[in-house]
Amino acid sequence: QVQLVESGGGLVQAGGSLRLSCAASLRTFSSYAMGWFRQAPGAQREFLAAISRIGLRTYYADSVKGRFAISRDNAKNTVYLQMNSLKPEDTAVYYCAASVGFSDFASGSMDYWGKGTLVTVSS
Repeated sequence: QVQLVESGGGLVQAGGSLRLSCAASLRTFSSYAMGWFRQAPGAQREFLAAISRIGLRTYYADSVKGRFAISRDNAKNTVYLQMNSLKPEDTAVYYCAASVGFSDFASGSMDYWGKGTLVTVSS
């Protein structure tokens, strides 16, 4: 059974940083593009960032470009999201996702989802 398990969420003050991790039980982790989404209360799920199978390509939503950075360690089956200069509007549940196709992140049609980790940014 495939599992994506996020960690690293929590409470942080505005302007602070957090690093999210997502550990994947995918047998062939390097065969999947990985990415992050978030969903704030009462809002639709929002794409944030994606990284290709061996990390050569990354793609970011305009809302986080320059503040967030996605990376992966295929030896550890883990993808990361470094979040800097956090704002109260970044408060949301953050989800890790996996897909065979890098372009799938544009549509949000993922092969696998994690259960999410809550990030709360106080003003």
